[in-house]
Amino acid sequence: MELPGFIKTINAKLDDDGHWLTRRKLALFGFTLILTGLIAGVFESVPEPESADFSEVIDLSLPRHPAPASVAAVSVDGSPQSQPGLEPGEWKSVTVRSGQTLDAIFRQQGYSIPLLHRILALNGDTKGLTRIRPGDVFDFRTDDAGYLAEMRYPLDEARYLIVRQLNGELFAEILEREIAAEVAESEGIIDSSLFVAGKQAGLSDAMVMKLANIFGWDIDFVLDIRKGDRFMLVYEKLYREGEFLREGEILAATFINQGERFQAIRFDDGDNHGYFAPDGRNMRKAFLRAPLNFSYISSNFNPRRMHPVLKRLRPHNGIDYYAPRGTPVYAAGDGTVTRSTYSAANGNHVFIKHAGSIETKYLHFTKRLVKQGQKVRQGQTIGTVGSTGLATGPHLHYEFVVNGVHRNPRTVPLPKVEPLKGGALVAFQSQAAPLLTQLSRLESASLYASRE
Repeated sequence: MELPGFIKTINAKLDDDGHWLTRRKLALFGFTLILTGLIAGVFESVPEPESADFSEVIDLSLPRHPAPASVAAVSVDGSPQSQPGLEPGEWKSVTVRSGQTLDAIFRQQGYSIPLLHRILALNGDTKGLTRIRPGDVFDFRTDDAGYLAEMRYPLDEARYLIVRQLNGELFAEILEREIAAEVAESEGIIDSSLFVAGKQAGLSDAMVMKLANIFGWDIDFVLDIRKGDRFMLVYEKLYREGEFLREGEILAATFINQGERFQAIRFDDGDNHGYFAPDGRNMRKAFLRAPLNFSYISSNFNPRRMHPVLKRLRPHNGIDYYAPRGTPVYAAGDGTVTRSTYSAANGNHVFIKHAGSIETKYLHFTKRLVKQGQKVRQGQTIGTVGSTGLATGPHLHYEFVVNGVHRNPRTVPLPKVEPLKGGALVAFQSQAAPLLTQLSRLESASLYASRE
């Protein structure tokens, strides 16, 4: 078969090695045409894959699209700046980390520092935002244009500080959060410790401490607690915006210690506030039975004790409270510090002079936190437990001296505070009656359950 004329021409040129259309060049040209055709055929005829099971992945660089304005924040020059993951109208929470400042948070969120300075200058509440602490939470919300719409910060558990931006103007206000109280009941029997019994009764450690503090003038919770002791209490549960927040105040409580019943009812008429016995006596006394919380006694008052270091008889004119090093020690009553120093025998120690010719002494501190001549209040921390001086281990040695004579801190009669009188007593008894009935019902139910 005779070849077409243009093919004959190409063949003739291929036979001419000097011509530009050499076999090598033509072969390269033909290969390029074939490859182009194959690629075009693939894109035109290959259907969409039914699964993502590929044997080869080709990474193609795609053009970069600008972030939409709806997720933008304010930059330093006032223009929108991208803030991924934050949809308009949604709150975004940021928890303050250790060492983190508010301007660092604003930069992290893409908000401008000039905007922060404007917020801080609004009033005293916003100026206080410079004193943030780790664990604090800030909430931010953007508007549809991508600018800061609102910032929210909890001043306390009942109030929000709200900062709003509208048409470029900033406004700050305090938003009250609704907190509702519900009356609850609880009772427990001590088997190993008050804390364990409280936990079993559904109480937090903080509520157990409140219970101990109410009766702390009558009961030494370090020494006097026994297995089988009981407690009953009526207290508040607080809810914020429908969700449980925490336990509130104890309204009334009964504590039965070694068979003796102690009862207290919370009362506040403006002039008198605190906890009172059913007859109106103030539960608060001039002195605490124990000047520290929940440890255990390593040595009782003993005038003929063998000293553990000196190995000879030496009066032990007080009580040793064993406790971990660093445990806070409280002033047992109001008074003036007459001595705060160090000696070889007593180590770091503090003496306090009280009214009624009473003196209390606290020995073997790791650290003293008051100075001679300083006035202190009952319950104020005056030092921390240690083992300085003649001590075999960390403990507090506590003495109670009346008119120069050492008395047993466990049994010495303590001066009382004035009871309720007149109209205050009548108002208290009216308030206390239903609470005492509630406590009586709880106690009866507890005793009945224990006999089953």
